[in-house]
Amino acid sequence: MMEGKRISSDSTAHNQLKKIKIAHLPEEIIQDILLRLPVKSLLKSRCVSKSWNSLISSSRFVNTHLKRSAENADFANHRIIFTLINPSFNLKQCSVNSLMCEPLTVASNVDYPNKTPHSAVWVVGSCNGIICVAIDEKDVFLWNPATRKSKQLPPAGVEMKPGFYYIWGFGYSESEVDYKVVGLFCAYGDGGLQESVVKIYSLRANSWKRIEDFRCGVPFDETGKFASGKLHFAASKGMDFDSRWNIVSLDLKSEAYGIVEQPSYEEGCSDFSLELVGGCLSILCDYEMKRTDLWVLKESWSRLLSIPYLMDPGKYVYSNPLLMMPNGDILLVFGACFVVYNPKDDSFRCPRISNVDTFLEADIYVETLVPL
Repeated sequence: MMEGKRISSDSTAHNQLKKIKIAHLPEEIIQDILLRLPVKSLLKSRCVSKSWNSLISSSRFVNTHLKRSAENADFANHRIIFTLINPSFNLKQCSVNSLMCEPLTVASNVDYPNKTPHSAVWVVGSCNGIICVAIDEKDVFLWNPATRKSKQLPPAGVEMKPGFYYIWGFGYSESEVDYKVVGLFCAYGDGGLQESVVKIYSLRANSWKRIEDFRCGVPFDETGKFASGKLHFAASKGMDFDSRWNIVSLDLKSEAYGIVEQPSYEEGCSDFSLELVGGCLSILCDYEMKRTDLWVLKESWSRLLSIPYLMDPGKYVYSNPLLMMPNGDILLVFGACFVVYNPKDDSFRCPRISNVDTFLEADIYVETLVPL
């Protein structure tokens, strides 16, 4: 009994000594150490003391941690989230490092807001660790998977004729420090777009407001792509939905529309898709299942690389370039699986996920402390 008391006393003294050592560290060193931790560890660290809780919860710390996480070249805090539909709708996720570096990755289930097996779930987009999801395409949530906090948006309150369709977009207005969701509600007929209602939701105001109607063609049924403070929508110039299409931008601050000039494609491009890679607007241009060119818009358009079809494309084409690693490897979606292409030697590999056979779509996000 005496020995047991001595061990217990030594353990208590050791913990007290650790607290004393931590307490005497300069505040800037403590902050630097904490900034290197993942979100899960930081959430636990808030319980250490009131001062730690105050530091970790401060907007300055949250923003600095966000910046470090987003700019990490190894994507240590990045995760891939994908939608499954078989046997029912579900979201799963895995780490980027695991998918890119391990021979086999295990995906985990995600407890997203309003989760039910019979309701369709779609990821509209992600920004600063906040994900916008639509449940059955009408109930919209903003959600931070890392902190498990979410907020349901109020109804947009749009009434249109039967048969209309709607498109969502999600982004961040940096100058206003405000997250915004855009809803395009569209109905078309023989002459093109017959009616459109465009509404924009502000998280700060927690309300919707109507803005100018969409008048730049017929928007494709795809979510808006957020880059450089604007949402971008692919839209047909007419009702034939052929190769003549526009990239329509919507500035989240000024709420003004614009047309983005497209790159100078080579002849023979049979299919286009508007995408994002590394936070930049991009276009995948497919050349009759022989190769796909990836164009990226920074100050101007540049053709980043051409990806050959070294495997039988079948009915699928490349889509959704999720990220580029420091060594040049690029992760894309091909049909219902992931493909990693190495442009240095034209090699491919297909990362395996043990508990996922197929998925419908995939997105990438960074784990952050950003509150809702």
